[in-house]
Amino acid sequence: MSETYDMGIPHPATPYPKLMINAAITGMVPKKSDTPHIPITVEEIVEDSIKCCRAGASIIHLHARDENGEPTYQKELYARMIKAIRQECPDLIICATTSGRVHNTLEKRSDVLDLEGELKPDMASLTMGSLNFPKQASVNTPDMIQSLALKMKERGIIPEIEIFELGMINAVKVLIKNGILTAPFYANLLLGSLYSVPATVSDLGHMVQSLPQDVTWAATGIGKFQLKINIASVLMGGHVRVGLEDNIFYDNDKRVLATNEMLIQRVVRIASELGREVASPQEAREILGFTRRAKYE
Repeated sequence: MSETYDMGIPHPATPYPKLMINAAITGMVPKKSDTPHIPITVEEIVEDSIKCCRAGASIIHLHARDENGEPTYQKELYARMIKAIRQECPDLIICATTSGRVHNTLEKRSDVLDLEGELKPDMASLTMGSLNFPKQASVNTPDMIQSLALKMKERGIIPEIEIFELGMINAVKVLIKNGILTAPFYANLLLGSLYSVPATVSDLGHMVQSLPQDVTWAATGIGKFQLKINIASVLMGGHVRVGLEDNIFYDNDKRVLATNEMLIQRVVRIASELGREVASPQEAREILGFTRRAKYE
């Protein structure tokens, strides 16, 4: 039987595609005072990325921190991380953030996109609209979104499309129609942040049904909703984003601090019980429609 919905037969009667796990390991918010397991330094992020890859992650979502543990945009730190990660995990898909929550100018947000050769990230995050986080706003103007998308296109970097609201899906369609976003398409659906779409299965289903054709999607829940949405995504045939960026706890009662490796291992275990194999980094590249560049040239 084909791995596509030829006759609309649901999973698992139609075989599941292999599961891609996107590890969001650091983010911009958690600090060492919140959890000792959050990787902050270049060395910690590299070590954690390698552990995540070996645990089953095929994509690593990177945020850099400066010597004080604060978010930084500087491409030199990303270059050090990417070089070291690729030495151990050459096929791991590396995604760098272009978040503007702290440094909201095009020059700073796109700094990491200027890396060359083996240091250039495979993907970069692209949030498709403005939203409110619990303690601050994330402002993403139409001009900023388009400018980042066009630079990614020019540099051959695939956008990791981040969607927090249904309106952001419409923004994706507009950019595809205008030729600013082009295939391959990969989107993260993020549910459960305090001021954005709730983390319900019906909301996730509606978002998935609203996506443009040919968009490969992954989903996560923020905080205690992470595991719930991860499981829903696995069941629906989507992929998952998981990690300490979105939830530092392993349990709903917030008694057990998680590690990124623990969170990935749990997803792998659940996926196995549900009959889904986990994609290797090379298989993830094939799913997304691109392969590792020869010698990163």
